Amino acid sequence: MSNDLDIWRTLPARQQPSWPDQGELAAAFAELSGLPPLVTAPEVRSLTDRLAMVARGEAFLLQGGDCAETFAANTANKIRDKVKTLLQMAVALTYGASTPVVKVARIAGQYAKPRSADIESSTGLPSYRGDAVNDIAATPEARRPDPKRMVAAYHQSAAALNLVRA
Repeated sequence: MSNDLDIWRTLPARQQPSWPDQGELAAAFAELSGLPPLVTAPEVRSLTDRLAMVARGEAFLLQGGDCAETFAANTANKIRDKVKTLLQMAVALTYGASTPVVKVARIAGQYAKPRSADIESSTGLPSYRGDAVNDIAATPEARRPDPKRMVAAYHQSAAALNLVRA
């Protein structure tokens, strides 16, 4: 049975890695499709409502976090420090602007980045596309896109979200 949520699979994808093993890719997609969602519908509805407040000028949006995360940096101390910084900024904004602050953290999922070129011009190696795709180490094997890393990214995200929610 076709699911309307799968329509994205029919659209052209740009800046995607060239996955060398389609069987491994299909297996990773199958595993991911069986895992629980990382965010809940009530969380999405709550954020939608709060962003509507921002759009109406009733609240201020504060977004912070890394543009690209690595698995190695996904530690309790680093996550706590990022959340602490975001909360401190929100307190200052709330006090200074006398308005509610909607906090959006770029944490727990920034493990992949698009790249316009498959090959890095400086090294001749496949482009590093984030830990969800390949490794930053400058070797051909490390730069090979590995679908299992998408599954690892899911688990890294789940661990970070558990800490942020605590």
